[in-house]
Amino acid sequence: MKIGILTDSSAYLTTEQCKKYDIGVIPIPIVWDGKTYRDLIDISYKDFYKKLANATVLPTTSEPSVGEFKKYVNQYIKNNYTDLIVITLSSGLSGFYNTVVNTAKEEKRINIHPFDCRITCAGQADAVLLAGRLIQSSANVDLIMHDLVDLRNTMDVRFMVDNLNYLKRTGRLSNAASFVGSLFKIKPILSIDVQKTGHISAIAKERQYKRAYIHVQADFKRLTQNMPYPIQSTIFDALDLKRRDEWLEDYERKFPADKFYTSIIGPVVGVHVGQHTIAMIWCRNINSYFNKDGNPIENINSKTVND
Repeated sequence: MKIGILTDSSAYLTTEQCKKYDIGVIPIPIVWDGKTYRDLIDISYKDFYKKLANATVLPTTSEPSVGEFKKYVNQYIKNNYTDLIVITLSSGLSGFYNTVVNTAKEEKRINIHPFDCRITCAGQADAVLLAGRLIQSSANVDLIMHDLVDLRNTMDVRFMVDNLNYLKRTGRLSNAASFVGSLFKIKPILSIDVQKTGHISAIAKERQYKRAYIHVQADFKRLTQNMPYPIQSTIFDALDLKRRDEWLEDYERKFPADKFYTSIIGPVVGVHVGQHTIAMIWCRNINSYFNKDGNPIENINSKTVND
């Protein structure tokens, strides 16, 4: 058995991470003023937000086509892989997961295992990195898929946007019709329903950024303090390093037992949330899926963040 792993660009993995775990990445298209850009290939992280700030025509996103996806599958077949785990961004935000599922039903030359992480960015990256480590540790497909579900069950996210209009315009805010925060200078607190549909919704609102920050931190403390496993969290931003660094410093000081990382909200997700969005995703620490010798632990009982 030879297992490969493929994800899409919205995980925003680093080049080093992809090389270390032999992760394939299929870019998500961004359509802007009649031109198609491949996420982080034809347009960089910084250039995207610079262009967005001055744009009169706003971008939209598409999804990798069936034909494009099959080109990647063919490469794995050519390299004698027997199985391919495909971890996509949330099916509540994109139709790419359904493309993978339908292709998996038709493809007989390789076993395709779709996984809907029901999240994006750093949460998606966590799932991909766990799968990559498990593959390197010679875990079988059943254990990898089991642990991916287990990790997803421990995952939650909070984020704040400067402007709700991006999410409203692209139709990614599930309760947009009932939430008019931008009209009253309200700072919305948003989440993704990782445990059910993977849709974005506004779950709370505060009058000021500082109050919203306190609200998010209270949620993090309440939802992680009694878990029977260690916690890791990633703080990530849409080109707002000042806020990101402030969050990171504060969380590391107040929650010394937890592990914190940083990442980005890249172009394809930035289309929907805009610059200055700040977010944090947390889940079970990936290291706890392995014993002290680095081998996968096969019997895992976890408790979800929402229990």
